[in-house]
Amino acid sequence: MRTCIAAVFALSCALSAAAAPPNIIFLLTDDQGYGDVSAHGNPILKTPNLDRIRREGVRLTDFHVSPTCAPTRSALLTGRHEFKNGITHTILERERLAPGAITLAQVLKSVGYATGIFGKWHLGDEAEYRPNRRGFDEMFIHGGGGIGQTYPGSCGDAPGNTYFDPAILHNDAFVKTRGFCTDVFYARAMEWIGAQVKAGKRFFAYIPTNAPHGPYTARPEDAALFAGKVPDDQVANFFGMIHNIDENIGRLLAGLEEWGIAKETLVIFMNDNGGTAGVKVYNAGMRGNKGTAWLGGTRASSFWRWPGTLEPGDRPALAAHIDFFPTIAEIVGAKLDDEVRRQIEGRSLLPLLKDPSAPWPERTLVTHLGRWPRGTDPGEWKYKTCSVRRPRWHLVSDAGAREPKWELFDVAADPGERTDVAAQHPDVVKDMADAFDAWWAEVRPMMVNEGATGPKINPFKEIFWKQFGGGPSAEDLERMDPSRPFELGPKKKGKKTKP
Repeated sequence: MRTCIAAVFALSCALSAAAAPPNIIFLLTDDQGYGDVSAHGNPILKTPNLDRIRREGVRLTDFHVSPTCAPTRSALLTGRHEFKNGITHTILERERLAPGAITLAQVLKSVGYATGIFGKWHLGDEAEYRPNRRGFDEMFIHGGGGIGQTYPGSCGDAPGNTYFDPAILHNDAFVKTRGFCTDVFYARAMEWIGAQVKAGKRFFAYIPTNAPHGPYTARPEDAALFAGKVPDDQVANFFGMIHNIDENIGRLLAGLEEWGIAKETLVIFMNDNGGTAGVKVYNAGMRGNKGTAWLGGTRASSFWRWPGTLEPGDRPALAAHIDFFPTIAEIVGAKLDDEVRRQIEGRSLLPLLKDPSAPWPERTLVTHLGRWPRGTDPGEWKYKTCSVRRPRWHLVSDAGAREPKWELFDVAADPGERTDVAAQHPDVVKDMADAFDAWWAEVRPMMVNEGATGPKINPFKEIFWKQFGGGPSAEDLERMDPSRPFELGPKKKGKKTKP
């Protein structure tokens, strides 16, 4: 009887939420790790506003994303694994979201939401792939995988861009901004949100900053806060960028109070992959970082704050980025057609958000770095940097390639993944390895970007030159040529930053 009453109450809450859907603000940072939050134990970095969202919200403590940026973004917006979206890299046309994929923004727009993106898209720079063709009414983005990045083919930002005063594509034209990039994105997002509030419209504001991705460039006053307290200047700038993000989040939360919509707004914070520069200081006891299949490469913060509706607390259930789409769709009461339902492979988190004791059946999640060399057979890299996860077990093939090199970890007892127990549990290894092989067979035909060739000139540069004049030099054209090997791509001063 108690179980039945609880189920009816949970259903009632869900229906209530659907009857009064909230505004949604989704904050996503780039290359900030799970350990780069003071509430997670970081001994140096202080993030009082992130800590506030965490303290006042539901915390998914075993939440996982992909090992790199574009893959995570595609899974969040489609509810399915990135390989099924054609995304097997972050560059080389393999970051483009498959044209047939239906995005969360399209679903929200269909139920009356105003939709806006402010920051990093990284799912295709050509016109047909941009956010304004994928469900977003308002588009305010940089190009490529980061401000100032350029790679042969379609993936690249406006020429000459840096983290200060960047040229940003606002809908169909560039605007030359003033200030630090994160400040610029949050200021524009808040201006847009204010306009929606004034118009009485529900909104979905997606604010995926490029910070704190490299090159590690903070405002000098922010980097100075950590000088002499961290191993090097890179970490000081990395933490400085996060400090700046945190301050902008504080201004956003204050804005919600001023507009009188704090209780009508669901604020979600996540990071897009494992840690980077900050792991030199703190990695929350995890093995691995960005670009690996260890837990340190995929575990992410996932905070859900909806005052008066979601009771704060931890949720230790195994959850992932693919759950984001179906969760938001259920919260807003969207009726999904058969095509969208077939696309989504994640689960709605709403039962867990409402009730920490809600049933959550065991599940299997697969991670794969992708990023195999251009022009090679993906099968040659099937078992390279990949893993299979269940609540207790993590099966990892870090050094494999055509053949696996499986290691098994009991993460319930060994969260730092120090002891390989594959020899003691061969049945578990076989079962999970079989699940991986079945998964690969399913996703391999959906890798639609393999072998794709992009345009000779980056689309963002072409738009910029048409608007402001100028154009590429012969050397620029040679570097941008997608027919040339990737290694002969953009020449950069100093140490190269991985995309």
